[in-house]
Amino acid sequence: MAHRPEQKTHPLAQPWTLWFDNPSGKQKVSNFGETLRPICTFDTVEDFWSLQHNLAQPSQLKPNADIHLFKDGITPKWEDPMNEDGGRWTVTIPKTGEDRALNAFWLDAMLACVGEMFEDGSEVCGVVCNIRNKGNRVCMWTSKADKKALQLSLGRQFKHHLGIGPSEKISYLAHSDARRLTQTQRATDLYTI
Repeated sequence: MAHRPEQKTHPLAQPWTLWFDNPSGKQKVSNFGETLRPICTFDTVEDFWSLQHNLAQPSQLKPNADIHLFKDGITPKWEDPMNEDGGRWTVTIPKTGEDRALNAFWLDAMLACVGEMFEDGSEVCGVVCNIRNKGNRVCMWTSKADKKALQLSLGRQFKHHLGIGPSEKISYLAHSDARRLTQTQRATDLYTI
């Protein structure tokens, strides 16, 4: 996005890319990402808000849609070198007919990322919003699943930035475990806080 030269802008610490994926049906591990498309890359506060004000809210999307906000240069796929050894913190938002929670969690997750609000923020790759029939999810992807103390710290910060209380649990799943999922098998969470 470009601004006129006379406009003062507020640069972000790094550029971010918004991605969208809307497969026609449930995706399999073998064909994940075939419909994944970059929407826009931005590097200023003004461009972030311009994009935010012109996109549909997550609650307005159809099931199986995914929105991804990742550091520019990182593709929201397990195979990306920044993601392959990582995992994701997941917040599940039950289907209650109340859309404000989903939209607020997604906005807060994006703001925490672009605002560089995480200690050890270099470990954060991006955030994802999954729209699902059984319950929506907001996830934060990180790059090193095996760093337990770091991951627990990032998970606590993620909960804090989303305003999730201490009694509510979120979980961390390593991408390597998620890759082994099948229709009948469920992966075990690596960490829970």
